[in-house]
Amino acid sequence: MEINVISIFPTMFDAVLEFGITRQAIEKGLLKLVLWNPRDYTEDRHRTVDDRPYGGGPGMLMKPEPLARCIDDARLSNSGSNPGPVVYLSPQGDLLNQQLVEELADYAGLTLLAGRYEGIDERVIESRVDREVSIGDYVLAGGEIPAMTVIDSIARLLPGVLGNDLSARQDSFSNGLLDCPHYTRPECFEGLKAPQVLLSGDHEKIRQWRLNQSIAKTGERRPDLLERVNLEEGEFDTEQIKLLKEFQIGATR
Repeated sequence: MEINVISIFPTMFDAVLEFGITRQAIEKGLLKLVLWNPRDYTEDRHRTVDDRPYGGGPGMLMKPEPLARCIDDARLSNSGSNPGPVVYLSPQGDLLNQQLVEELADYAGLTLLAGRYEGIDERVIESRVDREVSIGDYVLAGGEIPAMTVIDSIARLLPGVLGNDLSARQDSFSNGLLDCPHYTRPECFEGLKAPQVLLSGDHEKIRQWRLNQSIAKTGERRPDLLERVNLEEGEFDTEQIKLLKEFQIGATR
C-alpha cells in the first residue's frame, strides 16, 4: 500500500518511519510512505502557507494554492491507475473506528492531508478532498497525530506485516467487541493466578472463554458497542447470544 502524507511538519513522521509495526511494514516493502510538504509549492521567498481568514476572526488558515498543487502532485505520484481517496484529518469528519480502518486498508493508495492553524480553505475541501476523518471529539494543534493514527491502524491490517495475522483479527473491535484479558508467565504473580483454562491446552475451551470475557467486558465498559454486534455471523454459541442480547437490552434502557 502506498500512502502519501501532506504536512508542513514532515519530520514528525519519523515516529512512523523509524519505530514499531509501521517501520517493519515499510522495511518489508508492504507499505510505502511518501511525505509531501506544501511549503515546497509556494511561490514567495518566505514559503508562506497560511493567511488571515476572510471575514476576520482568530488564527490563520492554510492557503489553497500550495495545498492544491501539493495534493495534485501526490495523487499523480501514486503507482497504479487508482491513486485512492484524499482524506483530510478533520474534527468535522467521520469518526475513525475499526470498520473505517478496514475500509481504508482496502485501497492500494491513499493521500492523508494534515491541516494546521484554524484549518484549510474550504475550496480545497470541495475540490480535492474525498473524505474527512476524525479521531475523536477534541481539538489538536494539527492533523499529524491523527494521520499517524490512521497509518498505524492500517499497517497492522496489511497481510504479512504482523508475525501472526490472527493478531489483527483478535484485537479489540475486530469483531465489534473489546479484547479479552491476557496473561503471560509467571503463572502466579503477587498471589494472583492466571485462569486455569488458559493453561489447559484445550483450544476450543480457551476460544470460548476469551469470547465470553470479551462479551462481558464490552457489556460493562462499552455497552454502546453491543448494539452493532452481528449475532448472525456464527461466531457465537447459544449461551453467548443470550448474554449478548441481555446486554443489548440493558444498554437500551
